[in-house]
Amino acid sequence: MVPPLAFLPASFFDREADVVARALLGATLRHESDDGVVSGRIVETEAYLGPHDPASHSAVGRTPRTWHMFGPPGTAYVYFIYGMHWCLNAVTREDGYGAAVLIRAIEPTEGVTLMRARRPKARSDRALSDGPGKLCAALGVDRRCDGWSLTGGSALGILPSQPVPDAEVLVTPRIGISKAVDWPLRFVWRATGRAI
Repeated sequence: MVPPLAFLPASFFDREADVVARALLGATLRHESDDGVVSGRIVETEAYLGPHDPASHSAVGRTPRTWHMFGPPGTAYVYFIYGMHWCLNAVTREDGYGAAVLIRAIEPTEGVTLMRARRPKARSDRALSDGPGKLCAALGVDRRCDGWSLTGGSALGILPSQPVPDAEVLVTPRIGISKAVDWPLRFVWRATGRAI
């Protein structure tokens, strides 16, 4: 009998978003569907700190679109952007607060053939999931996953890993936003070559 997977617990996510964003580097994001299992190591994240963060969706308050961004910790908050891409966030802090970590990129580790079938125009395995919209397409993550628990009990979850040393982490301002553009809340695992 195969033992159940040990996903990161809710307590891992019940911290400040920037702390969780840094700690998620190296962890494994996994999605199981009827098509198969796909997973990858998280190599880039961005923190959205909560209602006081003008770049955060929670800055305008809780709406039907942002409902799951407000918790509980360890919940998947999935939203649609530019009319074409899904983006996956891991909710942080206490239930009702409204902070989250955008998972910007993963390094594929399992189900690469399925990822290629979902992203046939990708020019390399790295390009399968080197952006927030790309990784959702490669993993088959969409609005149906919004509100799912990332801590077990759903087909989508995050598994722990050995911590990535500080010397291997690049911290930069967030990208692709128009507010609080200088806040250093993007975390990149240098070893993956994404230090841009």
